[in-house]
Amino acid sequence: MALSSLVALSEVETRLLIWGCILQLKADEKFMQAAIDMARKGVFQGQTPFGACIVKDGEMISCRHNLVWESMDITAHAEICAIRDACQRLKTVDLSGCVIYSTCEPCPMCFSACHWARIEKIVYGARIEDAKQFGFNELEISNDIMKQIAGKSSQIEITSDFLRHEACELFGLWDRQDRQRVY
Repeated sequence: MALSSLVALSEVETRLLIWGCILQLKADEKFMQAAIDMARKGVFQGQTPFGACIVKDGEMISCRHNLVWESMDITAHAEICAIRDACQRLKTVDLSGCVIYSTCEPCPMCFSACHWARIEKIVYGARIEDAKQFGFNELEISNDIMKQIAGKSSQIEITSDFLRHEACELFGLWDRQDRQRVY
């Protein structure tokens, strides 16, 4: 009798685990889509095709697009803008428990900012090499390599290529604009 209860419990646990994964995937899609939509908005405002969304406990805290050209600040990448906004909204520089959804793999500066802010997880769409193909002056240092360099001091979980096709379409949209500028 006890063994059959364990088997039944195991099936229930398995179903709950699968259901939890499906719900997380849906949430990831929702927040990545928000970052993509924000990047699209930025493109139509003359900015570059990058967006980032920060989420804590299933709630969107910040969603920003790149502001490099608007602010004439080379550090105003979407991830940096979203981190600054999230810190102000939460009144802390510690973003533990937060997830950042970025339309493109964060550059080394943005990865470092995620590390310093103690962001728990990075979910990104396009890769650094995708941005480089459109003329962006990217350092080809992947987030995986940045995490290796950091060793045990970086506990950031990385999910790559999430909705990559949709994120890469932003580069095409940007490339078709009359006023596109790279940096």
